[in-house]
Amino acid sequence: MGNTIMFVILAVFIIGSALMCVTTTKIMRAATFMLFVLFGVAGIYFLLDYTFLGAAQISVYAGGVTMIYVFAIQLVSKRTLQGLEERVKSSKMIAGGLAAFAGLVVVSLILLKTGFYTQAIANVEVPMKEIGMALVGSGMPFEFISVFLLACIIGGLVVARKEDKA
Repeated sequence: MGNTIMFVILAVFIIGSALMCVTTTKIMRAATFMLFVLFGVAGIYFLLDYTFLGAAQISVYAGGVTMIYVFAIQLVSKRTLQGLEERVKSSKMIAGGLAAFAGLVVVSLILLKTGFYTQAIANVEVPMKEIGMALVGSGMPFEFISVFLLACIIGGLVVARKEDKA
């Protein structure tokens, strides 16, 4: 019962922080809320007795949020950091919502295909070794992550090279 209550508290904390992260207009607040989300996920890992994953979550991803602070200061214009930010157009919000929905559909299909979802409903615990082999066993997810990180680096360089028009 205690684990369930703690899970609900962490889930509400994560969802609330995630919503605040994507709805705030100030980049430093968004990075701070994302830090809270990452700490909440680490709390769930600790709740599941995955202490190594919890410690890795805090050290790697919380350290990553610190890097986001650095990039936010270096890459974003002074006007944006001072609160004179641009408004997001509704067409971009709709496109982002559609992209998020497409991502949800893809993740759901993958969960159904691999059987993790049916095992969770049947209350069967999936061993960590099986999850690790599913993630990096075929080599494809690892390569996709590598390409994604490369795209992020290139995107950061493109943003850094833009000149301020103000």
